[in-house]
Amino acid sequence: MKSFALCFVTIWLGFFEGLTRAENKVDTGHSTYGVGFTFPSVPAPANNDAATAAKFRLVDGDRDPNGGDLAVLHDGRVPSHDDQPAANFFFRAGIDGGRILIDLGKVIAVKQVASYSWHAGDRGPQVFKLYGADGTADGFQLEPKKPTLVDRCGWTLIAEVDTRPKGDNVGGQYGVAITNCGNPIGKFRYLLFDIAKIEARDTFGNTFFSEIDVIDADGPAPISTVEQPVLQSFATEDGKFRFHVDVTESPELADWSGSELRTVVQKWYPKIVEMLPSEGYQAPADILFRFRGDMGKTPASAFGAGVNLNMQWFRAERDREACGAVIHELVHVVQQYRQSSRDPKALPTPGWLVEGIADYIRWFQYEPQTKGAEITKQNLAGAKFDASYRISANFLNWVSQTYDKDLIRKLNGSARAGNYTESLWKDWTGRTVQELGHEWKAFHQQRIESGH
Repeated sequence: MKSFALCFVTIWLGFFEGLTRAENKVDTGHSTYGVGFTFPSVPAPANNDAATAAKFRLVDGDRDPNGGDLAVLHDGRVPSHDDQPAANFFFRAGIDGGRILIDLGKVIAVKQVASYSWHAGDRGPQVFKLYGADGTADGFQLEPKKPTLVDRCGWTLIAEVDTRPKGDNVGGQYGVAITNCGNPIGKFRYLLFDIAKIEARDTFGNTFFSEIDVIDADGPAPISTVEQPVLQSFATEDGKFRFHVDVTESPELADWSGSELRTVVQKWYPKIVEMLPSEGYQAPADILFRFRGDMGKTPASAFGAGVNLNMQWFRAERDREACGAVIHELVHVVQQYRQSSRDPKALPTPGWLVEGIADYIRWFQYEPQTKGAEITKQNLAGAKFDASYRISANFLNWVSQTYDKDLIRKLNGSARAGNYTESLWKDWTGRTVQELGHEWKAFHQQRIESGH
């Protein structure tokens, strides 16, 4: 009796939220750091479900040639990282989604339909309407193209789904499970996904769909082959920020990450958040560190709410530059300047400034004793304020010390708001950024010539 009451309440709430038809229930999951498609109320992707042998057809819209074909949606596999176009299906840039038909081959009692998606940025959330049909209704149209109203040509609306979160942290893994409190959601041969784009700020508003599962009420129990990662999890003392280290591919780094990396991250992530504030902004609170063996010569990279770590490089540098590289990438996690790109009126922040701020915090706040961003006699000739990374970090440090100790906070706020312009330098210091660059270089020229 208690279970029935709970199910009824869930359905009733879903009706008023406009998420589903009253008799069906939509559970959703979202992980900003994305690990193993593991969600509290959405099962892991299966590889023996009814969709595995089904036929998928594109009814409306065009596949993006940079992505995978429809086969990736029912092969039982999921992407290995958050920006893997070939392992996802998505519609061509510039169009408003499309429609995908699933032919199950025969009428079955559909117990559950689940969909999964993953992207580091805006293309993770899912927005779609799901319809079902047995193919026998009068006037049935098997492949209704837009703008045909699907529910007027022999199809039944099963659910409406919109997993777009209210906050800024939209990247990560998403899961959707459509059920009916243990009962079949209907007897269907055909399913139709009517998919919408998730944003219209630019041409890249179509979801990266990773997998679609259809569970037959009379079929075998679902089996998932999605590898569950080996994680080390910890938090700051106040519990405000939580961290997860995926050591699946690099168990030999588990001791180092559980001791030295943990100590540095717990202490410095809150400091970085404090250094880079802006009105109304909240930095990601769940951070994933993922050791990977496919990063080539790139030591580390940031993605949404996480950091990729090149396990070969970290093995060699764990006692030297490893923690400094993590600090640099954590700055990018906090910066989130890409959020301003959602506003078509936002101004882009130059790359030299983005990387310069990250290296400023690394070399002048975290490890100033290493003097890793010094201007020397050897690099002075080619030094330019906008050379990026260490050189730009040195420039930012000099301007902060010479003209405005609040410079980094101001630059960060403008970049995150999407209103950075070069005119701000003159507003804050009385000089253009080019004039500051000449003065900065002259300062180091004089310093080196005087032997200091």
